[in-house]
Amino acid sequence: REPEMKTIVVNGANGYVASNFVADLLKNGYKVIALVRPNNRLTAEERMHSVLSDISEYEKTDTGNLSVYTYSLLEKNFAISKKRLENIFGTDVDYFHFAASLKYDKKSANEIFATNIDGVKNSVLVFNKYTSASSRFFYIGTAYSCGKFSGVFEEKFYKNKSISAFRNYYELSKRFAENIIKQSIEKQKLNGHVIRLSQVVGNHKTGVTKTDYGIFDFAKRVSVLARRYPDEVVRVHVDPDSTQNLIPVDTVVKYLNQTVKLPEVPVIMNFVSKKSIKNSFIINTLNDLLPITMIPLKKIERDNMNSIERLISIGMSFTESYVETNIIFDTKKRGEIIPFSEEFEITEESVLKMLKYYTRNYSENKKVIFCRKTFTYGPGSTLSYNHHQ
Repeated sequence: REPEMKTIVVNGANGYVASNFVADLLKNGYKVIALVRPNNRLTAEERMHSVLSDISEYEKTDTGNLSVYTYSLLEKNFAISKKRLENIFGTDVDYFHFAASLKYDKKSANEIFATNIDGVKNSVLVFNKYTSASSRFFYIGTAYSCGKFSGVFEEKFYKNKSISAFRNYYELSKRFAENIIKQSIEKQKLNGHVIRLSQVVGNHKTGVTKTDYGIFDFAKRVSVLARRYPDEVVRVHVDPDSTQNLIPVDTVVKYLNQTVKLPEVPVIMNFVSKKSIKNSFIINTLNDLLPITMIPLKKIERDNMNSIERLISIGMSFTESYVETNIIFDTKKRGEIIPFSEEFEITEESVLKMLKYYTRNYSENKKVIFCRKTFTYGPGSTLSYNHHQ
């Protein structure tokens, strides 16, 4: 008789990466418990089923093994009854903490710290209180917790530092959260793990892209302006020779599934691509797809921008910290359980498919409002699209 498959508990389960992970777990026969916040329009269950329907473009997700519960990240016991928590965590579980805030600015620091630091503390508290010793806690972090780092960012814990060592408060909060996991491992014997994601993009085989973060938020902005002001030539503050570390969402899901299958995995793994995509390729591809010509410049003075260049620049306060990055990430630990395969790596061809899909579908979606979200190249899409997005 085969052993019963473990239960997978996911918080922030309606997010982009989390929902793709949930869909794949269900496809593979796992029992999944999704912890989701309701919003003003939809219940937690409605939100979860809505996102599963949206991402399952080619095949319907069988939700027979899915249970969805309303939770509140910062409240005691997640505002869930003791009896229900005992039911949720009563068996051998793998718990994945996806929930986070993607805000980055100083004025949002209190909110960022509450969600990304206090939320992790509370998550560990609930986990330790209700789970068995054999259950595992997986914290989904960001590869950009490296901050202003030079050299190879290894799969190990790094000390907390002040804001000056980071590009923004988002990065700082994610570093602090990692060290909450470290402290819990050392002092409370937490069976804890950290998984760092780089910028998560679309499906590298189909091109289907259901996130509007990172390069796709940029594509959204440029799409609006290209159709409003066709055939314009504009300059953008982007170093053409710098790179973006993009990892396809289906690759992330494969890596996460492998993590679930194995009884022993490294404490920290960098889920990143070995190959990065040059900014010049992204810009040139958008120039080919849209009625606009962008000229990427490493330096551009705002006072010399025209009105369209200023519109593009408005949303780039966060991104400007990342347009000159060429970060090297170590993946030896990840390689211990997931051997490198070219099949799962990002390519220029797959990025072209994603940008084609996104720009085509964005232009057809008249409900999207320009300037709704912030242009976020680097970590903004790491964590993809959870309760915080």
